Amino acid sequence: MNEAKRTNGTKTATRPAVYIIDDDASVRTSLERLLISAGIRSQAFASADDFLKAEVPLDGSCIISDVKMHGVTGLELHQKLRDAGVRVSFIFVTAYDTDEARAEARKAGAIAYFRKPVDDQALIDAIDWALSRATEEKT
Repeated sequence: MNEAKRTNGTKTATRPAVYIIDDDASVRTSLERLLISAGIRSQAFASADDFLKAEVPLDGSCIISDVKMHGVTGLELHQKLRDAGVRVSFIFVTAYDTDEARAEARKAGAIAYFRKPVDDQALIDAIDWALSRATEEKT
């Protein structure tokens, strides 16, 4: 489990970050605010390429990604990470829901798939489940 030091020298567990990847700035801002209000650490990116360039720690984390973005799509990002041997929980969101996109997300092993606008509580529940699942897999 990730740990962070408190100011008094004792250690306390910290949850891994949730990475938000969406090319719509208003969606990124909305999701960041939601996660802050829920006490969940997050970092947002405007594209899959920006996310990949950042080389963020993925151990135990969760990615919320738009399905359809300029450049690398969310589904393509998921496949790139899998091809690189990275296993991370994915939650897909989309404004362009199709049967094909849903089937691809399911086939990819997505934790959840939401149409925009996303139900806040359902998203928080999916994130909590994904992060707890990652923690359990490490023990």
